[in-house]
Amino acid sequence: MVWGVNMLIFIFILSLYISIKTFFYALYEIKEKNNTAGGIFIVLLSIVSLIAPTVLASIR
Repeated sequence: MVWGVNMLIFIFILSLYISIKTFFYALYEIKEKNNTAGGIFIVLLSIVSLIAPTVLASIR
């Protein structure tokens, strides 16, 4: 049981790190390259990369 909780925390922290990096790339895409559609898509991808791994790991 403890191993599962530790793994879930690790997956959440890793997902949070990836999501934050993706979100800041989206801001760069919107501000520097004036690519609003691409930036919005990357923000949505960032949200999915935060939620999906944690949900899938907890289902397992």
